[in-house]
Parts: sequence; C-alpha cells; structure tokens
Amino acid sequence: MSELDCLDPVRKALLDDLDEGFAELYGAYRGLVFSTALRLSGRWADAEDLTAETFLRAYRALAGYDRDRVAGLQPRAWLMTILMNIWRNCARAKSRRPPLDLRDEPVEEIDPDQDVEAAAERRETGDELSDLLGLLPEEQRVAVVLRHVVDLPVSEIATVLKIPQGTVKSHVSRGLKRLRALGGVR
Repeated sequence: MSELDCLDPVRKALLDDLDEGFAELYGAYRGLVFSTALRLSGRWADAEDLTAETFLRAYRALAGYDRDRVAGLQPRAWLMTILMNIWRNCARAKSRRPPLDLRDEPVEEIDPDQDVEAAAERRETGDELSDLLGLLPEEQRVAVVLRHVVDLPVSEIATVLKIPQGTVKSHVSRGLKRLRALGGVR
C-alpha cells in the first residue's frame, strides 16, 4: 500500500488535480465553513462573504503549495484557521466604520416548497442561539463554536487559535456555563 492510498479522499484529489480536488474540498467543507461563519458573525450575508473569501484564499494558497504540504494538510483545521483570520480582520475593519442603517438590509427569500413551520422553528432556534452566542466574550464564543458547532477536537482548536489546549478547554467550559446561565444550553 502506497503512502498516497492512506490519504483521505480530499487530499488525494487535491494531489491528483488541484481544480477537481478543490471542488471536492469545497463540497466536503462548505457547510461546515458557512455554519461556523454564521455563528461567528451572526448575519447570513456576512457568513456568505466569509465563506466565499475563505475558499478563495484556500484555493490561492493551494496553488502555491508543494505536494508534501498538501499531503500533510488537515483540511478542516486549515480552513477554520483561514476563516478565523478573515473574520478577525473583518471585525477589526468593521469596528473602524460607522454602523449601517439596518432598514436597508435585504429580506431573505423563502423557498415555497419548504415546510414553513419547520423552517420558522429552525430559524427561530438558530437566531436565538446566534443572539446568545453574541453575548459571550469573543474568545469563549469562538471556542464554543469551533468545539460544538464545527466539532473540532480541542487539539485542532488550539492550533487554529494558536493557544494552549488547556486554554481552549477553559474557554469552552466557561462559554457553555455562561450559555446555560443565559438559558440557551441544557
């Protein structure tokens, strides 16, 4: 069995052909990246922008990587690192600009084939959770989202955030405790 046979399908596809492999990477991780971006930003449009920018930067980076670097890539942690860097930069830039008038926000379109009651319940729960996550300090919110929404192990979160694993565990624990106190988590 060759070393190439031991790789996950995404990394193998990236090594075989960057464009086709990237399509597989995108298909495998777009939901995860978007869900994380939505929980971090709290806004659908911002999450879409963050997701698009994450994959754009990922593609550009992959084009410059050699085979060994691609073979050793941990796609989920790598994409989360890219997303976190973009999100932090956007948050920094946004803090320097005056707030927008929210009345100019576009209204989200509704799919007519969708079960309206189920969609409303999901949206309400998601909005509630986003609101509660928004009340957490940034380091706790990020740690909770990466651990319980993205389902990254503590070691990968530590790598993404560039902090010790014990600090990750502390941020997750304190964030969950605070969410429970706010009534958002059981």
